[in-house]
Amino acid sequence: MADEVFMNVPDVRNVAKTFKTIGEFLETVIKVMEGIIMALKAVAFMGLVGAYAVAQYLQQIKPEIKKMADKCVELSGDLNTSVDAFERGDQLGATRFY
Repeated sequence: MADEVFMNVPDVRNVAKTFKTIGEFLETVIKVMEGIIMALKAVAFMGLVGAYAVAQYLQQIKPEIKKMADKCVELSGDLNTSVDAFERGDQLGATRFY
């Protein structure tokens, strides 16, 4: 009995969908941040040094948000692949997470 694996497939699919949605949302956040950074740099060019500092800060955190977005999309794909393997009874594909 200990060798059996059970999975609530609809719940895992919902988790995968949630991660994909988060990843897509973070990609949108990155695009908005790029626009804000460009606007702040333009304002800084006109003499507002504080705007440039904010632009630099946003530019520093943007790569971290990109990594998080990529990981969420990757995890979504991994979860869906694992569920597919589980449904086929494929033990090799089901071992993705351990």
